[in-house]
Amino acid sequence: MRLTDIAINFVLFQIAWLLCVMAGAQDQPMLALLAMTTAVGVHLVRAPRPLPELLLMVLTGWFGALWDGTLAGFGWLTYPSGQFATWLAPHWLIGLWVLFATLLNISLRWLKGRYALAAGLGAIGGPLAFLAGEQLGGVSFPDPVIAFPAISIGWFFATPFLLWLSMRLDGYRPQLQSSPRRVLTGAASNV
Repeated sequence: MRLTDIAINFVLFQIAWLLCVMAGAQDQPMLALLAMTTAVGVHLVRAPRPLPELLLMVLTGWFGALWDGTLAGFGWLTYPSGQFATWLAPHWLIGLWVLFATLLNISLRWLKGRYALAAGLGAIGGPLAFLAGEQLGGVSFPDPVIAFPAISIGWFFATPFLLWLSMRLDGYRPQLQSSPRRVLTGAASNV
């Protein structure tokens, strides 16, 4: 993986993450959709095999919709906009999970197979991302004493699981070159 690919992936994620959270805070669903689809589109266009990447993003989005929706359903997190069902995350937060999936096979590739490290980083990074989201007005914590340990535990398990999943759905993994098959024709078979 080239350094420019990693830089493009990381920068696009950061910009889209910020725009999605700000859009959620200000009830601007079109801004969130535009930010997410732009970053995802660039990611898929650059992927040698976009289909596994797309499947990884869909599965990650569903996972995040259910997990963060569960936290909201219990009342541990509240969102200012975009929640279309009590036990599902808001649309812009599902977009953040989809964006996170774009990191797994590029910027976070170095973490593959390092599940203990991934779990530890997830347990720290997940709550820090939510703190940043709170500062931008995208989320609030009615009971932070319960919310932050729950977020930490969720990311402790989610990060290694999603990295494991990304190893199976890796549209950026170099393909092994197979040798061309020799087609035997009638004339060649006489040799």
